[in-house]
Amino acid sequence: MAWFKKETTPSAEPSKRPKVVEGMWLKCSHCREIVYRKEVDRNNKVCPKCDYHFPISVAERIALLADLGTFLEWDADLAPQDPLGFADSRAYPDRLKAQQDKTGRKDALVTGEGAINGRRLVLAVFDFSFMGGSMGSVVGEKLCRAIERAVTMRLPVVLVCTSGGARMQEGILSLMQMAKTSATVAKLGEARLPFITILADPTFGGVTASVAMLGDVIIAEPKALIGFAGPRVIEQTIKQQLPDEFQRAEFLLEHGIVDMIVERRRLKETLDTLIGHL
Repeated sequence: MAWFKKETTPSAEPSKRPKVVEGMWLKCSHCREIVYRKEVDRNNKVCPKCDYHFPISVAERIALLADLGTFLEWDADLAPQDPLGFADSRAYPDRLKAQQDKTGRKDALVTGEGAINGRRLVLAVFDFSFMGGSMGSVVGEKLCRAIERAVTMRLPVVLVCTSGGARMQEGILSLMQMAKTSATVAKLGEARLPFITILADPTFGGVTASVAMLGDVIIAEPKALIGFAGPRVIEQTIKQQLPDEFQRAEFLLEHGIVDMIVERRRLKETLDTLIGHL
């Protein structure tokens, strides 16, 4: 008979607490509330707490606006070069290669022809996930080509902007796109064809200072950040405290910078109505 008896303890019951799946929740960048990701997805990527419109991909944007199966992309193979031999912490060609591998596209703008409720139009959409939607020579060239085709085909143009501004790696060549695209947009006015811009969060820098603000009708998504320089830079320059919600779409609407704020779920019908009137 053993002197000591080892008592066996019953194994702990498996926890009945449900497992939390990674990425089930996300934090709203506007109201800072934690929201259920699936609820946000069901709501067209809009925060159910504060109505903030989360950024969406180019594919989601095209699916939201264009009739199913009508969008035909143009100039998809147009790729940027490195005319300045630019390098900061990384060489510009290396940055481009990494972004192209990540996004599956050559640069930060997608252009093409589609339809909204049967009305044909030219649609151009910035991709913020590609180097912050920055406008370099290829972005400017693609937009100009799309506008020139629109003039030839007698079609309206809708441009969805979400960008950090000009692409510093292309220097003056990037800045010149502001003048180039603005001059090309003027051709739409001469041809009496509508040019409608949609400003999503965020729209900044040289894109705001050029094509984004040239629309016959300028639409903003709710609570989108829109401006040229950031608030901190402006405060340091003018040595004054800026108002609350400065550079939000609602502030800009109140001060006459944008024409209307439209919720994402109503964008397509709003564009259909505007194009019909114009």
